Amino acid sequence: MAAVAGGSPAAAPEASAAAALAKEAEYQTGVQELVDLLSKLNPAAKEFFPSSAAASSPSKKGLSADAPVFDYSSVGGGNGGGKDAGAGADQQRRRRNGYNNQGRRRMNERAKHAEREDSIRRTVYVSDIDHTVTEERLADIFATCGQIVDCRICGDPHSVLRFAFIEFADEEGARAALNLGGTMFGFYPVRVLPSKTAILPVNPKFLPRTEDEKEMVIRTVYCTNIDKKVTQLDVKNFFEELCGEVSCLRLLGDNVHSTRIAFVEFVHAECAIMALNCSGMVLGTLPVRVSPSKTPVKPRLNRVASN
Repeated sequence: MAAVAGGSPAAAPEASAAAALAKEAEYQTGVQELVDLLSKLNPAAKEFFPSSAAASSPSKKGLSADAPVFDYSSVGGGNGGGKDAGAGADQQRRRRNGYNNQGRRRMNERAKHAEREDSIRRTVYVSDIDHTVTEERLADIFATCGQIVDCRICGDPHSVLRFAFIEFADEEGARAALNLGGTMFGFYPVRVLPSKTAILPVNPKFLPRTEDEKEMVIRTVYCTNIDKKVTQLDVKNFFEELCGEVSCLRLLGDNVHSTRIAFVEFVHAECAIMALNCSGMVLGTLPVRVSPSKTPVKPRLNRVASN
């Protein structure tokens, strides 16, 4: 009994040492697991900041004062981390630019739509116009209602008469023009109604710039709804038999539209006026529409040639 009692104090330190060694081993094991876990992280990954922490202390760069600071610029391409982060930033930047471009396009579309609607409110539609009435004369008559921005007379394939669109500088001018309905222009009373469409603008580079080109425009007509089977020579012969000698002609078409258009320049201005009466006549299998041209036939296509 004495021996057993005497040995008990010696065994206590040994048990304490064994427990301490076990705790140290467990601690080392935990540290090693943490090291292994951290080694799998991407050092170039962007650190997460809670919104609450960002709002309370926006100047802090990390969550903890003793958190390790990584030098992202020194991270190599061993695992491609730096390259992945750069690619992600580029993708985000492109996405932001795409959103910005879409926003700008939507704003431009809305602005164009508003501009078109404003133009329609300032435009009137005039019908039953005698073929002897010119755009200049028509504009002079309607100028009493307000400042005119544009005036277009067009051919009507279903009538010997023509129609026109007149755009004013303001809505007051367009409203005043409605009162001219029933006025005799030439041999017929015209009808004036609010327009449902805006006048399609002409590209300025095609407009006449010299006095010679302005004189050419007076002798030129614009034709639409031309059968695709009709050749340039057919168009030339059609107008020369009915109106007079053609000096220049340009026949245009594409694979999208089912018909073609043409610009026909005559030797004399009287012939161009007579050609307006051809609107509605059948050329090929379709009734052609004939209107005064806003542009001259370009010099490089001065000669008429057969297709």
